[in-house]
Amino acid sequence: MKLRMYTHAERNLSGKLPSLWPEFMDHDQVISTFWPRLYDVYADFQLWVVDDKETIGYACTLPVKWDGVPEQRGLDWAMSNGVVGEPTTLCAVVAGVLPSYRGTGVASEILERMRGLATAHGLDCLIAPVRPTWKERYPLTPMESYVRWRREDGFHYDPWIRTHERLGAEILSPAPKSMTVTASRDEWEEWTGLQFPEDGDYVVPGALVPVHFDGGRGTYVEPNVWMRHGV
Repeated sequence: MKLRMYTHAERNLSGKLPSLWPEFMDHDQVISTFWPRLYDVYADFQLWVVDDKETIGYACTLPVKWDGVPEQRGLDWAMSNGVVGEPTTLCAVVAGVLPSYRGTGVASEILERMRGLATAHGLDCLIAPVRPTWKERYPLTPMESYVRWRREDGFHYDPWIRTHERLGAEILSPAPKSMTVTASRDEWEEWTGLQFPEDGDYVVPGALVPVHFDGGRGTYVEPNVWMRHGV
């Protein structure tokens, strides 16, 4: 493996990766509205991961003004209130790699590079509203409970949280409203390939908690977990 990482300012590799996330995640209004600014305004903070000549992953970060208090809105906060004022802290937005490269140590190298970006830009730490990899297996378990699950070796049960911890990150608290997606029943059925014949709560593949339907509209409020890396 000949791994290299480039910032978007150094090399534009847009369109070289397939979608790595459930389709409904592209429809948080705050995030989808702000997203182009990540690459237009903050190109030095976005990473592309390349193995030899193949683009295998990416990561997005955003400099924010943070007062040390974990925000309940997580990603939505980072892409709205978080960018107001002089930045103090680097916030990880997302990191993803092709399925064939998962479990190979690439994720750890991405996190190390994120911390390096924080240091290079004079920011005080790296924070992340982490999306736990295995939480989708337990959509009925509250995040407040899931975040306490540990293995016998003391490390976290969830592999993505565990990767952060192995690099020295600490868990701060859940971000119960990190993302919010609200759409019509027809849109949810198109995105998921499921049917939602009546109002109520539904478990949807890839979702960390159930989607709630009321009056023909479905709302998904995703919880994440705030973690902090020193730099």
